[in-house]
Amino acid sequence: MLGDSKAFGGFSVDDAEQAKKFYGDVLGLRVTDIEGSPGLMTLHLGGDTNVLMYPKPDHEPASFTILNFPVDDIDATVDELTKRGVRFERYEWADQDDKGINREQGPPIAWFKDPAGNVLSVLVAD
Repeated sequence: MLGDSKAFGGFSVDDAEQAKKFYGDVLGLRVTDIEGSPGLMTLHLGGDTNVLMYPKPDHEPASFTILNFPVDDIDATVDELTKRGVRFERYEWADQDDKGINREQGPPIAWFKDPAGNVLSVLVAD
């Protein structure tokens, strides 16, 4: 029934303008406003992948990783994001190095949050 549908994901933020600056200026993603819908935006993640981002007055940050960004060089990516003001998260259950990269469980991965508190990650692409 929905097999041919072009499904897409979405997530909420508490401040649309702050989120737009973070995703556009800090992460370098293309962000477009959805015409006629104040605060609604599309994150263009490459290829045909788009994600809806929307403001929600009673926003509660996701407690799980909402977006994973595969990268070829996690050390260089973490270094660059750190220079841009991104702070990498530390978790007691993860064996992370000084940069915040977990290299022990699965592919090397590092987690960070957007201004709304949603969890994101960069990880080594296979």
